[in-house]
Amino acid sequence: MTEEIIKLLDEIIEDRKFSSSKRSYVKSLLDSGDPKMIKKVREETEELIEALNHNGKNPEKLIHEAADLWFHVLVMLASRDIKGLDVIEELKKRLGTSGLVEKASRK
Repeated sequence: MTEEIIKLLDEIIEDRKFSSSKRSYVKSLLDSGDPKMIKKVREETEELIEALNHNGKNPEKLIHEAADLWFHVLVMLASRDIKGLDVIEELKKRLGTSGLVEKASRK
């Protein structure tokens, strides 16, 4: 199911690349360039952190902010023709590997 949702979002974002920025929020973000997308991802990250710090007992708020962040990361990745499914595949490769071992292997 997770992969189906990510695949659907990938397809929607890809489709929006060819739409009008007046009709598509995704297209307007893509057209605005890296600084705007970076700013938006930072903003969404801060909102998630704030939700955790101030409303940590409100799971709905945390879920909402996490979804916003994930979506904006998917748009940023799409600006480089990277799909959410590519990230899922990377995560699959890491399954069963200790985070400490994986991190040490990057050096």
